[in-house]
Amino acid sequence: METVLLTGFEPFQGEVLNPSWEIARTLSGETLANRFRIVAKRLPTAFSTAADELYSAIESVHPRAVICLGEAGGRTQLTPERVAINIMDARIPDNQGAQPQDELIRQDGPVGYFSLLPLRPMVEAIRAVGVPAAISDTAGTFVCNYVFYTLMHHIHTHNLQIVGGFMHVPYMTEQVLAKKAPGLPLDLMAKGVRAAVEAVVQSFPERPPLMC
Repeated sequence: METVLLTGFEPFQGEVLNPSWEIARTLSGETLANRFRIVAKRLPTAFSTAADELYSAIESVHPRAVICLGEAGGRTQLTPERVAINIMDARIPDNQGAQPQDELIRQDGPVGYFSLLPLRPMVEAIRAVGVPAAISDTAGTFVCNYVFYTLMHHIHTHNLQIVGGFMHVPYMTEQVLAKKAPGLPLDLMAKGVRAAVEAVVQSFPERPPLMC
């Protein structure tokens, strides 16, 4: 059975939960189209280690697709990201205290990479199961964008035959009880992300039948 690698981040900025990881681990182990299995991996919210742990997971599970999730507090929809940009400009420190500003992610990399995921079908699939969704044109400049960019750079420079990209999710309802911010229930977001993953695997061509 082929795999889809679904990543989420550890909590950061004093939070005890991160919806991206709660969604990923909720869906871990599920099968899609009797052909794909979702494998979840939690990434550190740290510029210095997130990419290496992502590369290690790719090497370990040999996925057909990599979909990275991240928290975007304040958003009201699931938002597949269109483009990753080659910049680190952290408004807050990461979980290891690093706060790069106006720094390139890769000196030898292009200005940006477009997602390889089928964004429009993903949004349509998410909405079809009753979850709000829209394409986003900014993944920010924190660790989310860093992981998105390094994923795409890794795929392109290593000529990997996989698709990859990033999707932001809002706060979970539990996180906003003491905040003036929107949030969505975990089960609803997991339902939407599952629909998005299904849209990704449905975009793959069918394998030819085995010949004797």
